[in-house]
Amino acid sequence: MIQVGLVGYGYWGVNLLRNFMNAKECTVKTVCDPRAERLAVARQSYPTVSGTHDYADLLADPAIDAVVLATPVFSHYKLAKQALLAGKHVLVEKPFTASVAEAEELIELAAQRNLVVMVDHTFLYTGSVQKIKSLCESGEFGKLQYFDSTRINLGLFQSDVNVIWDLAPHDISILFHLVGEKPYSLTATGKAHAINSIENIAYLTLHYQSDFIAHFTCSWISPLKVRRILIGGDRKMVLYDDVEPTDKIRIYDTGYQLNESEQEKHRKQVDYRTGDVFIPKVSPKEALADMAADFVGAILHGKQPLVDGHKGLEVVRVLEAAEMSIKQNGKEIKL
Repeated sequence: MIQVGLVGYGYWGVNLLRNFMNAKECTVKTVCDPRAERLAVARQSYPTVSGTHDYADLLADPAIDAVVLATPVFSHYKLAKQALLAGKHVLVEKPFTASVAEAEELIELAAQRNLVVMVDHTFLYTGSVQKIKSLCESGEFGKLQYFDSTRINLGLFQSDVNVIWDLAPHDISILFHLVGEKPYSLTATGKAHAINSIENIAYLTLHYQSDFIAHFTCSWISPLKVRRILIGGDRKMVLYDDVEPTDKIRIYDTGYQLNESEQEKHRKQVDYRTGDVFIPKVSPKEALADMAADFVGAILHGKQPLVDGHKGLEVVRVLEAAEMSIKQNGKEIKL
């Protein structure tokens, strides 16, 4: 059994506590939060879990093997570093850190001390993404050509990070999980419509050496909540709609073919093919339960976690470069 200390009992911390309490070979010993009312809620729901306002007390407890951070992005580096220096394994809520340099330092520190550092990119554990991953690997879609993500809603305006840092990590992690090729550059544009000058709407495009392309639309100022990814291959295309309560994946047997005209070789004709729509069955399991089990397994059994520090770093590298591109009016940034 490993004992966990959870830092931050807000919206996501509630879900993390529930799943780590239910995980095998694991229990949560302490919840740390500066808000007395949040600790009271945690103790009411889980009487066996102790509470503290002081992070130093949690780190000083020799019974705690691992720290789970459900705190704002700007705090990740400092809190994770302190935990690693105290000899604790660390799980960090996405995104990993606020900069590439911070992520690289934490990865190196964890390696030096033989500790697990992992990032909670929960969507990679969903039945939907795992199903799409298996279909990609089987060649069901053919050669992948594009990845088009839309993640928009009305609010919540963040005070420390822009909309790309807030919303894009989910879909960037899914992209890297599905597509082995890495982008060589990106361009991004965005606008701030609030007094804090933090972009609340943004567009990000990743460029590849091949003809593959990935595009992301992120917004806090949409009247609709949309969580949708389109993935196109030269054989079939797939729609992943996370807002749908049940049928989250639809596979379209749809495509096109370019044919040269026999009379005019310089002209090409496009033949379109529209076939059936297939809705595959996906596992209804809770992704966070698998994520918690993955973290525990990495600590106890030396298993390679699905999202280690290096994979978390890949996402942060894109986020950091996207912010640079936005500040330079859409300049192409090499990755």
